[in-house]
Amino acid sequence: MTDLNIHEPDNLTEAFALLSQASDTARPLGGGTALMLMMKAQLYKPSALISLAKVDPRFHGVEMSADASSFSIGAMTTFAELEHHMDIGLHLPVIAQTMVTLANPRVRNVATVGGNLAHADPHLDLPPVWSSLDADISVVGPQGVRRFPVIDLFAGYYETTLRTGELIMRLHVPVLPGWRRRYVKVTTRSAHDWPAIGLAIGVRMEEARCADLRLILSAATDRPTRLLQAESILRGRTIDDDLLAAAGKAAAEEVHIETDSRGSSDYKSHLLSVHLKRALHDLCE
Repeated sequence: MTDLNIHEPDNLTEAFALLSQASDTARPLGGGTALMLMMKAQLYKPSALISLAKVDPRFHGVEMSADASSFSIGAMTTFAELEHHMDIGLHLPVIAQTMVTLANPRVRNVATVGGNLAHADPHLDLPPVWSSLDADISVVGPQGVRRFPVIDLFAGYYETTLRTGELIMRLHVPVLPGWRRRYVKVTTRSAHDWPAIGLAIGVRMEEARCADLRLILSAATDRPTRLLQAESILRGRTIDDDLLAAAGKAAAEEVHIETDSRGSSDYKSHLLSVHLKRALHDLCE
């Protein structure tokens, strides 16, 4: 039986040192919801867990800018904190809407924003939503801090672009006036199950014309994926049923859709076309 050591460093320097000592078998610990499941299934057997609870105040807290134009969210913020945060609910209501069918209250009380992103499971609900909101993340490592768009974090199934020793520190989310948002979770079983497809949509309308939009597909692909061809069909155009049908067809054709236990690629392509058209129709009215 492999020994498991749990460390709770008081600062980043100590955390980086602990991670570097066993870089192949040590893992940072946020809420631990996904990590514990993988350990129980014996898919992963770490030698050490490095808690991020005390390493730096920048990993904690939800802050809104003085002019209400953006939020800065610590990586150790729990889903429950986001769900019940009054300013998040007021300015980013799509987050509260997404929480309704995200796992269950026990998970939301423990799971953290940073851990959820670092896990990089394409079936997760929040990563496509953050991507549709044009959010950035700040990551910190032994070489310092760097910041980049959330969607650039994901490299594939359970893969990220984090460099060795880097930790997700904060999430930065702009509040953009005039945008309408929605997350569409299509499940083949219960509403709280993993989705067959996840679709995060943001639209800015000028009367009947679609001035700008963001379409992010997840679950059916190996990472949250922006549907650029579908966006180009709709951007700057007056929305009607024919245009929405063309966008749905383009979306299904521009990405490689995976077959899994929740449906074949053909079935998921059909779901994508139908639900994209339906959601955009509602948002654009």
